[in-house]
Amino acid sequence: MKKVFSYFFSSIYYLLFGIWIVIFHAIQWVCFNIFGYQAHKKSVGILNWFLMRSLHVLGSRITFQNKYTFEEGKTHIIVSNHQSMNDIPPIIWFLRKLHPKFISKKELGHGIPSISYNLRHGGSILIDRKDPRQALSEIKKFTDYLNQTKHAAVIFPEGTRSKTGVPKKFSANGLVTLFKYCPEAIVVPITINNSWKLQRFGMFPLDLGVHLKIEVQEPIPVKNYSPKELAEIVEQSVTSGVNL
Repeated sequence: MKKVFSYFFSSIYYLLFGIWIVIFHAIQWVCFNIFGYQAHKKSVGILNWFLMRSLHVLGSRITFQNKYTFEEGKTHIIVSNHQSMNDIPPIIWFLRKLHPKFISKKELGHGIPSISYNLRHGGSILIDRKDPRQALSEIKKFTDYLNQTKHAAVIFPEGTRSKTGVPKKFSANGLVTLFKYCPEAIVVPITINNSWKLQRFGMFPLDLGVHLKIEVQEPIPVKNYSPKELAEIVEQSVTSGVNL
């Protein structure tokens, strides 16, 4: 019976999702082209607040746990496990003061209202996961931007989403490149739990009553470790908080 209801409420959720991304596509365009970066950033934050709160239609709850204070004027590298598309709005909203920018696959750069626009114009980068040389080259250029702006990079080192919540082995190359060329940055490990349950049946229907939990682990200065050693430490920090 629960799954029957999930078809109805998932339809409402996707309707809301579609409405928000279409409306905010126009809002983003105006903000970016007329008012500049800060206005565009605020519009993206508000969009993701609406996307996140739309999950309440499914009876979902979102808990964000953070007991740490972030250093102002520092570049941050946010490293998280990845369980569903719903991982992203809470990171953008709750960590908005860090100006999170994503390392995303190039396929997302076109065809999705609001989301593709933000990836192309908001400071994120698009990489070809089938071309490691191109990917690492783009990440290297990205570090120049991060060091200059003191914004935050967001990277999901698993590459693809875990469909069962079990963490996949992190790909260290992207992490090592970020650490190597952002030596003064602070790493912010994040553990996400239960997000995969929303899509346990696939993209439709979404499950009901899921409690999505995001927990910030202890931040780590990049300069305290070698890049390869730090990649291993961060992976352990992220995955140790995953509840199966």
